[in-house]
Amino acid sequence: MRDVAVIGVGMNHWGELWEKSLRNLWTEAALEAVEHAGVDRVDAMTVGCMSSGLFVGQEHLGAMLADQLGMGPIPGTRVESACASGGLAFRQAYLAVASGVSDIVLATGVEKMTDVDGGAATYALSAAADQEYEGYHGITFPGLYAMMARAHMKAFGTTRRQLACVAAKNHDNGLLNPLAQYQMKVTPEGVMASVPVADPLGVLDCSPITDGAAAVVLVPVELAKKMGRPYIRVAASAQTTDTLALHDREELHSLAGTAKAAAMAYKEAGIGPKDLSFAEVHDCFTIAEIMVTEGLGLFEKGKGGPAAEAGVTALGGKIPINTSGGLKSKGHPVGATGIAQVREVFLQLTGQADKRQVKNPRWGLTQNMGGTGASTLIHIFERA
Repeated sequence: MRDVAVIGVGMNHWGELWEKSLRNLWTEAALEAVEHAGVDRVDAMTVGCMSSGLFVGQEHLGAMLADQLGMGPIPGTRVESACASGGLAFRQAYLAVASGVSDIVLATGVEKMTDVDGGAATYALSAAADQEYEGYHGITFPGLYAMMARAHMKAFGTTRRQLACVAAKNHDNGLLNPLAQYQMKVTPEGVMASVPVADPLGVLDCSPITDGAAAVVLVPVELAKKMGRPYIRVAASAQTTDTLALHDREELHSLAGTAKAAAMAYKEAGIGPKDLSFAEVHDCFTIAEIMVTEGLGLFEKGKGGPAAEAGVTALGGKIPINTSGGLKSKGHPVGATGIAQVREVFLQLTGQADKRQVKNPRWGLTQNMGGTGASTLIHIFERA
């Protein structure tokens, strides 16, 4: 297997982008990444997209977007793993380069979510849950994560304020990200007072509906060195699954899939959680970030909430989490999230993150998951 590098990144401003179509969003990010990488061709392309058929009525994205790029005919592959679709698109691109099948691969993610009303968007997203045992009974993801939050609170004494501190911290980071959907400050008190969605979660505990795309270019490390461009090395790639239905889990207050993928990734990279400089994780709901940080081994079970409240995961803290603003502030166009996480790691490890720059980072991690953690992708990156 060859060492793999990321040499170019692209992303548009995320939000409710009424005037742009899915193909417009994707092409903007893809061409920016290609230009940033300094390449004039790609050998293959992957695109992560969860539900373009339900959101905009368009399937067959691999062919459509490869053609849109104007570099065809090339292999164009659309992958889906719910909200982990972007992370899976990156892994497939990584494997293609590492195996020697391709030398220059464009990994992308896109979702256009605001062309339908709230009910239709909720239905499309709920397709990532178990339809017979969860969807049939009317449960949606806010309700599922609310049950996880309640279980965590009961088991460890996690407080409502600790959840709120996650949202406030990520909005602080989002204020420093010019491409974030919500560049606004919120306070823990404001989060706790926000409109209830599913107890104990309020609207400000939840990531938004978003339109957006992101893209990165991967090449062998040897080629990156010859090109003389800034790059980061992919030190590990891990993928796991867990039960789709929440009721089949041994514990509701932990993420076994994340813990397993983390162990695999640390072993491959030859490091441990204490070596990480920062991490981009899947904070679809505030409780998710707390549970993920515990699953990654950054904190013991039950200690993720107190760490968030104490500022340990803040930009100037011991282990900054979601310097981009996370899904909560940056936005969550579900197919694009995993790729945008990689973009943030690239900016941080190459010293290009501007006002949200972590001091002298060496190792960065991305954790992207689908559903309630039924699919998880973890990647570890090293500064070149």
